[in-house]
Amino acid sequence: MPELPEVEAARRAVEEHCVGKKIKKAIIANDTKVIDGISPSDFEAALLGKTVISAQRKGKNLWLQLDSPPFPSFQFGMAGAIYIKGVAVTKYKRSAVNDTDEWPSKYSKFFIELDDGLELSFTDKRRFARVRLLKDPAAVPPISELGPDALLEPMTVDEFIESLSKKKIAIKALLLDQSYIAGIGNWIADEVLYQARIHPLQIVASLSKENCANLHKCIKEVIQYAVRVDAECSRFPLEWLFHFRWGKKPGKVIEKAIEVGADSSQFPKNWIFHSREKKSKAFVDGLAPDLM
Repeated sequence: MPELPEVEAARRAVEEHCVGKKIKKAIIANDTKVIDGISPSDFEAALLGKTVISAQRKGKNLWLQLDSPPFPSFQFGMAGAIYIKGVAVTKYKRSAVNDTDEWPSKYSKFFIELDDGLELSFTDKRRFARVRLLKDPAAVPPISELGPDALLEPMTVDEFIESLSKKKIAIKALLLDQSYIAGIGNWIADEVLYQARIHPLQIVASLSKENCANLHKCIKEVIQYAVRVDAECSRFPLEWLFHFRWGKKPGKVIEKAIEVGADSSQFPKNWIFHSREKKSKAFVDGLAPDLM
């Protein structure tokens, strides 16, 4: 699933290549599951002649600010992706459209051609994305219901620790809750918990302040690094769990360990709960006792 770094890479590409240009052609797919609440013809008519002013993002949502409303908004879902013909926008591994494929792709849901000939397409193979035309995307759901953006509006460490102090749910489930923090999805949650040595099923309120502060640091570092390299996973540090979490790379002991909702996470076999309990309770930070 595209997460904050992938959507931010798309936003930056749109900002770099599309701002200041006028939409001269639009093709909206006849797909009522993805195109939400408006006919393709009405959507296309609302775009023609408009100029792209900026690209905005909150969490895993992106919208194009035009010279007048309404504005197209994209909720990326499981496999949504932005493509700009001739531009190397990050291709999320599960939604890549090959350069040799037809253009626009048969999976295209939103296509525009700009007045300089540049072409942009939003594709979605799995049809879990939503494309809307909204007067003020930030003022209505789903964007209005999001928590602070993990990159643009990070909590201070004290705010983060306080926000965790009384929550009685598993830490990974909380990180995936977009009303708590916007932009963290499956791979980022796995990565930051792995780096912080916190088990995904650890109950939030049982984490020590030190655990919380370390997690806060890991969230900041992972997101900032991924954004800095435009979400190009080949440039992620080799020790990141990302390279191993689908179980396809040798050299690290991994097992399917936890399910949260519909998601499976993979972690090293010797990796267990942090705990405030005494060591005699058989829980210690990071490693099982027989492996210390």
